[in-house]
Amino acid sequence: MPLSNTSRSIANRALPRIHRLRKLAHSTPTALQHRQLSSSSTQWEPLPSSSAQFASFRPHTRGLATLTGSFATAQPSTHSPLFDKILIANRGEIACRVIRTAKKLGIKTVAVYSDVDASSLHVQLADEAYCIGPAPSSESYLRIDKIIDVCRRSGAQAVHPGYGFLSENAEFAERLAGEGIVFIGPPASAIVSMGSKSASKNIMSAANVPVVPGYHGSNQDPDFLQQEASRIAYPVLIKAVHGGGGKGMRIVHSASEFHDALESAQREARKSFGNADVLVEKYIQRPRHVEVQVFADQLGGCVSLWERDCSVQRRNQKIIEEAPAPGLSSELRADLSAKAVAAARAVDYVGAGTVEFIFDNDTEKFYFMEMNTRLQVEHPVTEMITGLDLVEWQLQVAAGNALPLDQSAIPLVGHAFEARIYAENPRNNFLPDSGQLLYLSTPTPTHTFAPSVSGYAQAAPSCSSEFTPVVNTSVALEPVVRLEQGFEQGAQIGVFYDPMIAKLVVHGRDRTEALRMLRGALEEYRVVGVATNIEFLRTLAGNDAFIRAEVETGFIPKHFEELFPPIPEPSHEALAQAALYVVLRDQPAAALSTPWSTLASRRFGGDLCERIVAIQSEGTSASPMSAHVKSLPGGLFDVTTRTASGEHTFHGVAAHLTSPTTVTSTLDGVRLRTTVVSQPPPPGVPASVSAPNMAERLHVFDGAHRTSLVLPPPSWLLSLGGDVLGVGKGALRAPMPSVVVEVRVKVGDRVEAGQPVVVLESMKTETVLRAPVAGVVRAVGCAKGEMVEEGRELVDVEEDAEAKA
Repeated sequence: MPLSNTSRSIANRALPRIHRLRKLAHSTPTALQHRQLSSSSTQWEPLPSSSAQFASFRPHTRGLATLTGSFATAQPSTHSPLFDKILIANRGEIACRVIRTAKKLGIKTVAVYSDVDASSLHVQLADEAYCIGPAPSSESYLRIDKIIDVCRRSGAQAVHPGYGFLSENAEFAERLAGEGIVFIGPPASAIVSMGSKSASKNIMSAANVPVVPGYHGSNQDPDFLQQEASRIAYPVLIKAVHGGGGKGMRIVHSASEFHDALESAQREARKSFGNADVLVEKYIQRPRHVEVQVFADQLGGCVSLWERDCSVQRRNQKIIEEAPAPGLSSELRADLSAKAVAAARAVDYVGAGTVEFIFDNDTEKFYFMEMNTRLQVEHPVTEMITGLDLVEWQLQVAAGNALPLDQSAIPLVGHAFEARIYAENPRNNFLPDSGQLLYLSTPTPTHTFAPSVSGYAQAAPSCSSEFTPVVNTSVALEPVVRLEQGFEQGAQIGVFYDPMIAKLVVHGRDRTEALRMLRGALEEYRVVGVATNIEFLRTLAGNDAFIRAEVETGFIPKHFEELFPPIPEPSHEALAQAALYVVLRDQPAAALSTPWSTLASRRFGGDLCERIVAIQSEGTSASPMSAHVKSLPGGLFDVTTRTASGEHTFHGVAAHLTSPTTVTSTLDGVRLRTTVVSQPPPPGVPASVSAPNMAERLHVFDGAHRTSLVLPPPSWLLSLGGDVLGVGKGALRAPMPSVVVEVRVKVGDRVEAGQPVVVLESMKTETVLRAPVAGVVRAVGCAKGEMVEEGRELVDVEEDAEAKA
């Protein structure tokens, strides 16, 4: 409910927003709520929420912790109080992440949400929540006026923007400042300077930070940009000037592709950032994506929290990150950090920021790419190797306090990975998916926040640069698993927002141990209801080249065959367990113990009950399979499975359902406890043999293996469905729930095979659908701006007679 105008609420709104302090000597860093593992550490209580409380506040201490070597001694010093209440102008896992730190510090939180997010996890976790509009982000999460109105109504003193949406919007920061509300981020001037990729590269050149060759000017004439691309020499990269997250970015390999790629990049940039301007620069053939986490306060302090490697990407978006970046010499690491801090100082930066570099694997040179003026999705890996809470640092800096640590006191211990769990289909060009999370089972987290590692830090040699850490990979660290998620089982993954479900974070002694932990945690991660990249991530984490750290942004296409091996034929064990699940599930439950219920496997004539379960793999071209299940006295079964490669019979199988999704069975003397989850077909869509997702699917989880099977609809149901879905070769259907962005054809138009006919958008990603055959458009089943469901026929092309022949 809105906060009433009580004396407390009015006082809250009147609190000073940012306290300018005299510059402190950075040789004595400000103490934060820093929990040391050592028995001599200081235990800091949550900071008070008002000026009056702060005056009498004293921490309970158990002795001060002195860091060895070049690490500064943590001493209590005067702090400005943190905020009483903050608003999180975001959703999903990042909103939940900020709320957790705020709760740890005793800060009240305000959530905002759109209509479709009313039951979302971040709404449940926050102390207050306000609806700000319908599902489209342009009518809700991007509405500055609505967010400011909620700040007024709730008494929120500061706004944390998360990432995406308004996190790098200078107008938002300025409007908040005009209202006396703190923006937990950099000043608007820094957002403007670094938000324009063209302007930022000019600033970096002036600061002696190397930049990639290209055109970074304001002339946006398509022909001029194509001339610049030819001058730079193909391949080139078209990139949105105000972009981020891979949006508005296209790689162009030849002049013939340039105009289409430019139009697509500009259209995507306009939707995502409200500005269609682009730059064109040389595309480095074998690059790595290495970025440095920087942090600066309002008092002149600026530090590097070391680097991350985010090279493995799809659609120019990161899917797995690690820290520190593997294979860097101490000199190169120090140079990267020094250049990143110089970049931040060049724009008088404040808060958390990430300076991204392109590292050329062939020359081992690096170039400034862009600066993200916000907290990054992948910030947890930095937290793990430093033992810090970066959201807590953001709140401290926004309140006007000095950075908690000097550069020399920032540890770098162990190795961390983050895997992004996306609702997408990697085998279908990573197209995003949407739907309900029917089943969700995750690895058990060991920690909510990064545990302190300062006790394991090692001092750098006295002759080295202040940016030269000693990476400690020899200590026996306690393995850590973190899970940053914004959705629970039953939640709906919609088409309006980013398809990320969660982030899985691990931390180990070194890269080898951390990677082993990541593989193990991914084996325990199970999702049904939407397609996910979990199996792909598990394959990636076990890839030999990735294990050897031979990473580059082109890693996925380079190792495509290894990362996408042919889907093997389902095992006889998986088929048997699926069939047993169906038989046991469909067996009527007994209300009373009677001869009729205890003899459920017999017919009236006394014959044994038998059932043949037809099964097929998700690929429509796969050979049909079956399982013949015969019930025996004593609750046993004989199960014969048949596949293209042969058949196998399991005799005397004891099996029963121990839960609605668990089959316990004994196959060939091996006792198994298997998870089987049924995914019903979408309601209201006719059954079809040509679309497996229009039939019931069974997902069999056996240890680390997942087998997805289809139960083909019976022939009578198929006959009812008829040809409603259309099975013609020229029928083009929506591959996922989407919004129609553009329809490029009309009935009667002639098209060539491969010609773009419809542009869809789902989860902020554009997909261009092309004519499957050459011919004439017979029907158009969609319109611009329309929401279409998966499987809907959008365009039907009547194939040319000569092509059919």
